[in-house]
Amino acid sequence: MIKLSILTLACASALSACSLMPTYERPIAPIDSQWPASAGIDSSYKDSYQRLSDKGWGHFYTDKTVQELITIALANNRDLRVAVLNIEQARAQLGLRRADQFPSLNAGITGSRVPASGAGISSTYTGGLTFTAYELDFFGRVASLKEQALAQYLATAEASQTARIALMSAVAQSWLSLLADEELLRASRQTLATREDSLKLVNLKRENGAASDLDWRLSQTLLESARVTLAQQTQKRALDENALALLLGQSLPASARTQLARGQLETVQLTRIAAGLPSDLLTDRPDIRQAEQLLLASNANIGAARAAFFPRISLTAGAGSASSELSGLFKSGSWGWTMAPQLILPIFDAGRNQANLDAAQTGRSIAVAQYEKAIQSAFREVADALASQSTLDQQLQASQALLEAESERAHLTQMRFDHGAASQLDWLDAQRSLFVAQQALVQTRLSFLQNQISLFKSLGGGANPLDIANVRQR
Repeated sequence: MIKLSILTLACASALSACSLMPTYERPIAPIDSQWPASAGIDSSYKDSYQRLSDKGWGHFYTDKTVQELITIALANNRDLRVAVLNIEQARAQLGLRRADQFPSLNAGITGSRVPASGAGISSTYTGGLTFTAYELDFFGRVASLKEQALAQYLATAEASQTARIALMSAVAQSWLSLLADEELLRASRQTLATREDSLKLVNLKRENGAASDLDWRLSQTLLESARVTLAQQTQKRALDENALALLLGQSLPASARTQLARGQLETVQLTRIAAGLPSDLLTDRPDIRQAEQLLLASNANIGAARAAFFPRISLTAGAGSASSELSGLFKSGSWGWTMAPQLILPIFDAGRNQANLDAAQTGRSIAVAQYEKAIQSAFREVADALASQSTLDQQLQASQALLEAESERAHLTQMRFDHGAASQLDWLDAQRSLFVAQQALVQTRLSFLQNQISLFKSLGGGANPLDIANVRQR
């Protein structure tokens, strides 16, 4: 009988390799093999392209302050902390599913005393080792559920990588916005001071009959407009600093505040990157890898649903001692063992198993659509960033040239105005145009740098690819 038990367990282990999961085939990526012509990418990029996953995020974010802020955010951000804890929770669920593949061995002692048919009381005491209702996984139901839990765990880990990339890009973009706010504030204060001096001068001329009421009202209008702009910029800077503090999980460090007080947006340099081929997104983007793991989970769920149509065999066994007296427990001659296999064959369940299988198959179809949508969304994000890259470069050059022209115009108009060759209206218009050009250059430079960050993010830069083979062996 002991040999029979060993043979039964060996057969169960061999048959547990049977699986009713459908063979997984990765869906064809529903995107073009090349980037759109508007992206300005040549196929020759492929020869010099180095995968972003081979480099750390510090290779792209070369600015020391940005690196410091990202490091702080990775350690303190609460959203990222929740994402990491979700991984731990998914790992625990995977541990539960893996444990279902093995019998649970327990030690126990039981006793019962019941009235006998005659006089007296019948006593029974048992003690030993038991494993209860261990499912012999002939048709791979338990194994399919384990594979589903594994895919869910890997998907959760990939979601954490997506959150990590998004956090790094959000911190960098928020810091750039804060630098832009400081530049715009400086320009607004300078403009306000210039217009205050202008109003005083016009008011003096008006009192001496050298300027009209129209000139005075125009100077006053421009002054109040500068005050409104300064108030708006002050508010925006405060809000942007609060947003960055939330991302960091703490207030700005002293070193960042020092850099903010003296820094300029044009001093920030980011590494220019090439885009490679669209197919690289499948392995570089963690959100696409997450969608594929969810697809694998739904595929494994079908295997478990199919196995529910077949007999479920469980085994309860034990070995130990039994005695009618507690003092005789574990004595010689009281040892024995039991084995109680159970087979349950579904006959009528009002369509429950079929409905469960239909739901699993529909779930896989949904997962396929979500996987394809993730690829298409990633393709669009990269294509948008690439299309914006060249045009923003041109806009930046044009904005710099415009500022130089407006600065020279304001200088010449000032000279003409001082010598009476230009009117007050001409001088005010030149000052107004110069302020607008200063604002436009800062905004264009900010858009240019943030687009580089968006491209890095959309290409999957900053992710740490998971070692799936190592995870499966744990």
